[in-house]
Amino acid sequence: MNTLSEDRWRDLRPDPDNDTPLYLQLARKLGQAIHENRWNAGEALPSERVLSEALGVSRITARKAIALLVEQGLIRRTQGAGSFITPRYDDPLSRLTSFSEMIRRRGFEPGSQWLAREIQPASRDEVIQLGLSPSAAVARLKRLRLADGIVMAVENSTLPASVIPDPSSIGDSLYTYLEQRGLAIVRALQHFRAVNASEEIARQMGIAPHDALLLITRVGYTAEQRAIELTDTYCRNDYYDFVAELRK
Repeated sequence: MNTLSEDRWRDLRPDPDNDTPLYLQLARKLGQAIHENRWNAGEALPSERVLSEALGVSRITARKAIALLVEQGLIRRTQGAGSFITPRYDDPLSRLTSFSEMIRRRGFEPGSQWLAREIQPASRDEVIQLGLSPSAAVARLKRLRLADGIVMAVENSTLPASVIPDPSSIGDSLYTYLEQRGLAIVRALQHFRAVNASEEIARQMGIAPHDALLLITRVGYTAEQRAIELTDTYCRNDYYDFVAELRK
């Protein structure tokens, strides 16, 4: 850390005359600063000693404030390296965008780790949701979605094999691939629900089994109103914020 005299540090100082415990004041101020993007994702926090000296609080106060923000998912601790600001992604619910586009817009490098890319017979549910014939084949895609190397989500996509005859030819962005084939997704319906991580997904994400996740089921449509994408995305709830603006 270069200097502790900058405004963002001064703004964190708790008010000793306030009845609210100092650690809660500090946690709230730092949490608000993180949500307002006054901190960069992945930025390291100073040690508890440096933080306490800069803000005029005890090390116990600094420790309890950091622990609270770790519990809330705003800060992550790395053994032997310190505490860091957790990347978070505000995804407006009204915007149709690919994962890669969303991550680049926030200044991070998107990535994918393919787990499976294969052609298989369509299931009954896929036949119904994608309007396929009972004997149709589908391309099944399973991958980890990453931002700056951090696993953000596990994604399972199903598309007609006629749309993706060679799944291995897809790069990092499925939507870019579809656009290049003249099959851009222009509209999507999404369903959100809370689920618990299976042991397999927990292992892939590096979280504990049964941790809470946000499951987003998306059906994507082309300009001709043809449903060609069925995707289940399991999102880490400590990295995602979904924002909806409501008007009267």
